[in-house]
Amino acid sequence: MNDGIYGHEVAAMERAGGGRATLARLSIIRSPSFPDPRGENGVHHFRYAVLPGATVADAVRYGYHFNLPLRAALAEREVEPLLALDNDAVVVEAVKAADDRSGAVVVRCYESLGGRATTTVKANFAVSRASLTDLLERHLVDLDVGPGSVVSLQLRPFQVVTLRLSPEK
Repeated sequence: MNDGIYGHEVAAMERAGGGRATLARLSIIRSPSFPDPRGENGVHHFRYAVLPGATVADAVRYGYHFNLPLRAALAEREVEPLLALDNDAVVVEAVKAADDRSGAVVVRCYESLGGRATTTVKANFAVSRASLTDLLERHLVDLDVGPGSVVSLQLRPFQVVTLRLSPEK
């Protein structure tokens, strides 16, 4: 895991005396010569961590914990999550208000493990309409909203989905 290093390589290799080993390398600077040949000069700060035995799902989960640690906040009452998904392979990347200021909620998520995934999105508010949009939030297709404001999604490997949820007025 790292906090913004340019790249990394992880490869299995055979040991000279027999057996297998894992090679891990980090590229901590780019060293570009254009447009600024001195762009990477100076002091650099970065963090990295190694998680032995991690699965791909572990790497995704702990990578998010590493880069976006939970922050405590004081609340006057218990706060319910805005939405929940029922498949750990599908990661919510962003939840935001729609750009058109309509009051709709936009959820961007992706399949993180390289396989097909089915998930249900359960909104914690009454949803009157749901649709898939492109990354610019332009309508693509309407989706069915089930009882309890539940929307079903099917994702291909690594597919990014932008879901628009319109609350009841």
